Amino acid sequence: MTTATNETTPAATGAPRGTGSTTTRVLGLTALVGVGVLVGLGLFWSPPEEVQGDLARIMYVHVPSASLAYLSCFVTAAGSVMYLWKRSEWWDTLAYASAEIGALFMAFACITGSIWARPTWGTFWVWDDARLVTSAMLLLLLLGYLALRKVPGDPDVRAKRSAWLGVLLPINVVLVRQSVEWWRTLHQKATLQPLGGGAKIEDLMLFSLFVGFVVLTLVWVWLLIHRFRLAWLERRVEERELSVAIDERRAEARVSGSGAARFGSAIGPGGGP
Repeated sequence: MTTATNETTPAATGAPRGTGSTTTRVLGLTALVGVGVLVGLGLFWSPPEEVQGDLARIMYVHVPSASLAYLSCFVTAAGSVMYLWKRSEWWDTLAYASAEIGALFMAFACITGSIWARPTWGTFWVWDDARLVTSAMLLLLLLGYLALRKVPGDPDVRAKRSAWLGVLLPINVVLVRQSVEWWRTLHQKATLQPLGGGAKIEDLMLFSLFVGFVVLTLVWVWLLIHRFRLAWLERRVEERELSVAIDERRAEARVSGSGAARFGSAIGPGGGP
């Protein structure tokens, strides 16, 4: 024997069980296959570079990761500008989601760059190198933006403050990108230019780098879509919790008010029973 309950499930209400969809599943599967192809190209099929040897293989993920981190910053800045102009929650959510993905890719770029630097420079990090310092600044700015998003308070005020910080991100991106041109650094210049010693990246190496860009871009898009949807749901939950809290406070105020009224009527106008 079954009994009816008031509980509703996602299946019963028709609500989605998660942030996935047919499009994101196809996109995710394509990205997963692409990662497998990139691993094969990067580790096995692509030949060693003439000067750096097998160490250059890390560029197939390092360079695209850094580029996608820059793209995330520009998306966050665009979303921030549009939010300040339109006060649209959609643009604010896009800026937030892109900043989180950008921080992830920027951290990955710094880690892979450090792995490359250890055998090349003899150390994982050089604090007097302009490229490394500006990259660290960009990562800290992204983390600061995310920290600001977590400050308790009114969601609109928080979004406005975050947007002003998001607008500044492209300035740091330009500093990172041009640091090897404007200052004397240990870091090599653009990968698509001659590598150290004059060797060029071409043929299968160039194709492997191209595949790295395509595959990691697919991963970036997949992550961005899911993070956007999750952030949108988080905002709905936050608004619901705020609404429930307000209703509870109003109920407490009504109970307190009715209790005070009963007490007043009980003691009577003369001050006693």
